[in-house]
Amino acid sequence: MRFMVIVKATKDSEAGVMPSEQLLTEMGRFNEELVNAGVMLAGDGLHPSSKGARVTFSGSTCTVIDGPFVEARELIAGYWLWNCKSKEEAIEWVKRCPNPMPGESEIEIRQVFEADDFGAEFTPEMKAQEERLRAEAAKKRNNAVSPKGQTPEQSKHMPGNFKHMTRTIKKG
Repeated sequence: MRFMVIVKATKDSEAGVMPSEQLLTEMGRFNEELVNAGVMLAGDGLHPSSKGARVTFSGSTCTVIDGPFVEARELIAGYWLWNCKSKEEAIEWVKRCPNPMPGESEIEIRQVFEADDFGAEFTPEMKAQEERLRAEAAKKRNNAVSPKGQTPEQSKHMPGNFKHMTRTIKKG
């Protein structure tokens, strides 16, 4: 089962206060445990809502609302995508997590829908399309150039402190 593990924003995270070196170190160790256990599929921190936007829909009309958004506790500061055997296992992992914010914080756990959860309405054709799209997305992700300028293949061969110095130039 996949779970989205959501780190709720706080007034500090919405104000752009960055985590301390100590917290980054602790989170790095925790993330390493998750990866070594085969639990972590993805995870990232998010910029404050002041750098974001919301798009609301009413029928065929959509409206764009620029951030910031008011209620910090309803916003997301970061997330993980985990693969766990059960919600209980995900809860146990969260209980081992370093407090992601100075002071009080909240982490929400939500199960991700899988194709079978949709029942008969999710036709075999839709299932085939979903599988094809996931495979295409994975292929594009594997061939993508990172913000640091290297492909994932190049990146894994670079020593950690020197990855930022590599640039890939596409020839046209």
